[in-house]
Amino acid sequence: MHRNVVEFRLAPDDVSAIRFGVSPGHELAHAVRVLGRPAYHPLQWGWLRRARRQAPVRALELLQLLVGPDGYMPDFLTSTPGWDLGPQEELERLRHADLAGVRVDLGKRVDRTTGAERRALRALADHPERARAVAADAWEQCWEALLAPYWSQLERILHADVAVRSRRTSTDGLGRMVETLHEAVTWAPDAVRVRLRMHAEVVDCAGSGLVLAPSVMAPRCAVVTEPPAQPTLYYPASGVSERWADGGAGTAEALAALLGAGRARVLLATRAPLSTSEVAAACGIAVSTASHHLSALAGARLVDPRRDGARVVHVRTPLGEALAG
Repeated sequence: MHRNVVEFRLAPDDVSAIRFGVSPGHELAHAVRVLGRPAYHPLQWGWLRRARRQAPVRALELLQLLVGPDGYMPDFLTSTPGWDLGPQEELERLRHADLAGVRVDLGKRVDRTTGAERRALRALADHPERARAVAADAWEQCWEALLAPYWSQLERILHADVAVRSRRTSTDGLGRMVETLHEAVTWAPDAVRVRLRMHAEVVDCAGSGLVLAPSVMAPRCAVVTEPPAQPTLYYPASGVSERWADGGAGTAEALAALLGAGRARVLLATRAPLSTSEVAAACGIAVSTASHHLSALAGARLVDPRRDGARVVHVRTPLGEALAG
C-alpha cells in the first residue's frame, strides 16, 4: 500500500454503510483558503472576483488563522455532513461544539504554526469557550458575505453530484461508483482507500459507516477520521467550472425557449423534493397545470416522481439538473 493512504474499512457487503452529505462549513473553510491563496484555485476565480470585495476583514483574518492555508483544519469548524444540512444548522452546531474538542483542535493548529500565529492560537486554545464564540461569530459574518449569495448555486452542484453518484451505485455497483469519485480514491474489497499527501491511517467504519461529501471549494480530497467525528471523505464535486458562481442569469429564458415558460418554471422549482401542490404554489399556477407539466417532464426523464410516505414528490433527475444548470 502507498505510504500515505487512508483506508476506510467497511462491514462486508454493507452497502448502507456509505451515505452522502453536504457540508456548508467545509465549503466556507475552503472559501477562506481560496481568498488567502487565490493562485492555487483557478476554478474559483469567477467567484473570487465577486466575493473578495465583500469580505469582512477581521472575521476573515480570524478564520484564516483557524483553518490555516493548507493541510489540517480544526474539526470543530464543520459538523457531520448531511443531505439537508443547511448553514443555520451548521452554525448552531458550531456554537455548541464540545469545548474539549475545541481545545484539542486548536492545540493541533498551535503545533503546526510558529511566531505570532502560534501565540494567537495558543491564546485561543487557553480559553476554548471564548474561542468557540468568536469563531462562530466570524463564521456567521463570513458566510453572509462570502457564500450566502451563492449557496443556491453551490447546493445545486453538490446535490447534482450526489444524484449522479447514487444513480451510478444502483446501476454499476458500489465499487464502480467509488472509483469515479476522484483519481486519488480506489475501491478494495470492503474498503475505500484515498491517497493523501501527508497522512496514513486505517479507519474501522463497521458500525459507524462512511460519509461521502462532494465539495465545490476544495481542490482535492480530505478526510475526517478521529472520534467522535463521523468518518468522512470529502472529494471535489464534478461539473465545477470557473463560471459556477455566475448563477442562473439567463437560465430561465433559455429553458423557456426550449421547453416553454411553464415547464421551465416547474423544472427550476424542483430543485428540492416537492409535491404537485407545492410545485403549483411555487410557480403560481393551478395544481392541474403543474400536474400536466410534471408528467411531461417525467416523460422526458427530467423530473423523477418518488413516494415519500403518503405523498408523491417530484425532484430533478441528473439530466434535469444538468439542463437547469
